[in-house]
Amino acid sequence: MITWASPWAFFLIIPVILVAIWFRLRRHKISAAVRFSSLSLLTSVPKGIRTYLVKLIPLLKLTAFILAIFALARPQRADTKIKRNVEGIDIVLTLDISDSMLIEDMKPQNRMESAKLIIKQFIEGRTSDRIGLVIFSGESYTRVPLTLDYPLLQKSLAAVQISRDIKMGTAIGVALANAVARIKDSTAKSRVVILLTDGENNCGTIDPETALEIAKGFGIRLYTIGVGQDGESMLPVYIDTGTGDKIKRYRPIHSKVNDELLTKMAEETGGKYFRATTTNALKNVFNEINRLEKTSIEVNQYTKYAELFPPFLKAAVWLYLLAIILGLTVLRRVS
Repeated sequence: MITWASPWAFFLIIPVILVAIWFRLRRHKISAAVRFSSLSLLTSVPKGIRTYLVKLIPLLKLTAFILAIFALARPQRADTKIKRNVEGIDIVLTLDISDSMLIEDMKPQNRMESAKLIIKQFIEGRTSDRIGLVIFSGESYTRVPLTLDYPLLQKSLAAVQISRDIKMGTAIGVALANAVARIKDSTAKSRVVILLTDGENNCGTIDPETALEIAKGFGIRLYTIGVGQDGESMLPVYIDTGTGDKIKRYRPIHSKVNDELLTKMAEETGGKYFRATTTNALKNVFNEINRLEKTSIEVNQYTKYAELFPPFLKAAVWLYLLAIILGLTVLRRVS
């Protein structure tokens, strides 16, 4: 990028041009005159090359002055470098995929699809944080370890669904212990587990209190989210007709979030507990977490300038010397 350190110098072009015009007019005014009875003899005399070259001298001088003004304006090449020091956050998203997440009390379809949609938007809002994905029901496993490969993470999240291949139930303790294991060795300035569930802990080999102590021991902050409405609900089930088709039916189910447990888990680790009964509420929860867990980005800008005026100055000097030499030698008589 070219910049000018002294752009005011360009105003000097105006008086230079005015002086050049004044000299031009003055020269015509004081030119000698010889009277002839007829100009036909003069017009028939061919003009020599010197007649044209004589005009070169003032043109060279004018160009030299203008180039000198460009040099005085000090053209510079600005080389700007921006150094960003990013202190990212490591986040493990821990998602409940138990049967009750299919309850259709949240848009666009059910609790599961609503949670996936909002988590997708949450991931899109992060830029330099490593994010992992742990899922759980009656047991837990890591679906995506901590990564900056957001497209891979989004693809894996989109494929999450309720599966009979994993033990049914809600093992909150096991899920938290798994998430902590994935993040405990991180050197990030902030290590966070976001645990989203719509039920109570009812199975698992590790109880929530033990997992909580492990998280506290490693200094990991926990944000817990209770999803859905408490009380009697209708759980969709699909019945195979034997012809390859499935019929959607509903069976009653009691859904309840253990607010007391999730509040304790969050508060004792320096986090926060949220309750979300609608999709908009869940979106607000993740917006709040975004606000609380900001990535620190320090930007330092360095600019190095390279002076470009020497070529202009050299050209001005050489053109002016050339004009003087021509005026004293080959063009002296006609000038």
